[in-house]
Amino acid sequence: MTAKVAVVGAIDDLRRYVSTRRAAGERIGLVPTMGALHAGHLSLVEAARRVADRVVVTIFVNPAQFGLNEDFSRYPRTLAADLEKLSRVAADLVFAPPVEEIYPAGFSTKVVMEGPALADLEDRFRPTHFSGVATVVTKLLNQAQADVAVFGEKDYQQLLVIKRLARDLDIATEILGAPTLREADGLAMSSRNVYLAGEERARARELHGALSEAARRILNGEDIDAATRDRCARLAEVGFDVDYLEARHAETLAPVSALDEGPIRLLAAAKLGATRLIDNIAVQS
Repeated sequence: MTAKVAVVGAIDDLRRYVSTRRAAGERIGLVPTMGALHAGHLSLVEAARRVADRVVVTIFVNPAQFGLNEDFSRYPRTLAADLEKLSRVAADLVFAPPVEEIYPAGFSTKVVMEGPALADLEDRFRPTHFSGVATVVTKLLNQAQADVAVFGEKDYQQLLVIKRLARDLDIATEILGAPTLREADGLAMSSRNVYLAGEERARARELHGALSEAARRILNGEDIDAATRDRCARLAEVGFDVDYLEARHAETLAPVSALDEGPIRLLAAAKLGATRLIDNIAVQS
């Protein structure tokens, strides 16, 4: 029978656990999440396990990273199911704080990012998003004091933002990215995929298909702008409302116009019905 994962909701309890394990000579891994866990999240736990002795998972739906008219109130909250899944992958501790533990009365500080947070990608459509992400991640890294923290590459711009804030703020935790897990048809796993209706779910695979086809054309020598414009048009044809599909430098997110300006990452965001999907892939042979 699988042992249930331990759960705490107070910062003091989290720090006490980490202090005790570190005193025993163990290396601590951290996996921050907003819950509604799927196989992609569980792969992050497994990645953390490979580089740490103990894995702490945080579950916190962070109100600060949701803008006006976004889906904070309906974002899926499935704590009981999440704990069952984390027990099966042998997570050691879950930190699931209430909002007032993270943002107590009088909270008045936020982290404002530049650099990759101002790449004219997600920030163009969600201007307050990365400040909310950076603030809560800074708090979680400070609260846990983990040796390493693992984040998914699906939120690629976010991953670069977090790597930059750790460097800029001298946070000792090592930040690692883990590959995107996909459904059999290529759709990137996401907690928001549950919003997709039947026919929308079938069409959702076109987003990854567009990225893959654009990457193939770029590697075959086609003009980058032409390849990405063509795939945007294809997505529009099958019912997507495209926010962006762009080629960027994989380390800086600066725009690129030729293969020799790489390494290149293709990043996309598009709405299908009421659901906004994001994805990205590396351009490599």
